[in-house]
Amino acid sequence: MAIGSTALFNFVVVLIIGIVVGLAFNRYARSWLARLGTTTRSDVTSALVGVAGAFIGFHLGVILGLLPTPLMLYLAAVVGAVIVLWQWRGR
Repeated sequence: MAIGSTALFNFVVVLIIGIVVGLAFNRYARSWLARLGTTTRSDVTSALVGVAGAFIGFHLGVILGLLPTPLMLYLAAVVGAVIVLWQWRGR
């Protein structure tokens, strides 16, 4: 069995995708003035919301039957994380 198709590997990759998208969204989606008063609490919250969105996107990709390559499911995880973070921020 290839390492890219194991459940643990998928779990770790989706977790990393959510954290990276959450932190990137928290750093680059705000104005410079809002970035001055940032706390680690907002970073952690954005990372957790990004993880939730990544899992939603990944599993919706599985349900919709996207191409059977893991890359498509990981792209769905990125899209899911961005959409959930965007809606969570109220934009």
